[in-house]
Amino acid sequence: AFLNSFKKPIWLINTARGKSVVTEDLAEALKSGKVLGAGLDVLEYEKSSFENLFSGDLPIAFQFLIDAENVLLTPHVAGWTVESK
Repeated sequence: AFLNSFKKPIWLINTARGKSVVTEDLAEALKSGKVLGAGLDVLEYEKSSFENLFSGDLPIAFQFLIDAENVLLTPHVAGWTVESK
């Protein structure tokens, strides 16, 4: 409902919390053109990083994001700075 509430297509960036964006909903919005592209530093199914997310087949929606040319995935590093290290 949130993604469909925009009158024009949007770019979506999530560096906050993974559960803020439902991956299946994002994949559908990308397919429909409602979302032009996405930058994701967090995912709804991650614990603390993208490492070891799954021990088998990836969810279809996540595989779509990996394959999409208009999606950028980063390994949960948006808050990392020289000072935080």
